[in-house]
Amino acid sequence: MAGTAFASPGAHGPNGEHLDGPAAAAVGTGLPRIEAHSEAFEIVGRLGASDLVLYVSRYETNEAVLGAKLDVEFGTLKAPAAFQSEGGSYRVADAKFIEALHRAGSHALVFTLTAGADSDLLDGTLAVTAHDDHGHAAGGLNLRTTGAVVGGLALVGLAVAVLRRRRSTTFGGAQ
Repeated sequence: MAGTAFASPGAHGPNGEHLDGPAAAAVGTGLPRIEAHSEAFEIVGRLGASDLVLYVSRYETNEAVLGAKLDVEFGTLKAPAAFQSEGGSYRVADAKFIEALHRAGSHALVFTLTAGADSDLLDGTLAVTAHDDHGHAAGGLNLRTTGAVVGGLALVGLAVAVLRRRRSTTFGGAQ
């Protein structure tokens, strides 16, 4: 943690990430995610502010499944997931459906997938956390992170104070 706080411009971390950039870049999005798989297919996705974006692949080979028909059910609600050729994803943008998914709780979703001659039903759970009073998703800086930052700053302050005292003691007696 201290390494990123005092990184020089252009410094890189062990995975090639920039350490001198904004701290938010190193933190995950915190968006609710879902995973579902069967013997044939796998679906992973994330719930955004106005949509549910899903990626479909063959479970064994991880080969992307493009241009399939995908429907998503949540309780009594059902919405199609339109294929987006540019990113190879499927997007659910039905406002009523997305609004229902944004309610806090664990949401059981059922996916009906038809890819060519293959079809399958997959199910997964989307966990959505409650929002705090400021409208931000829960989970920002936690107590441990805040304590580490405050502790690190206290250590730096203590080191500066000790060095100043040594300097004044060493040079003060020679006057």
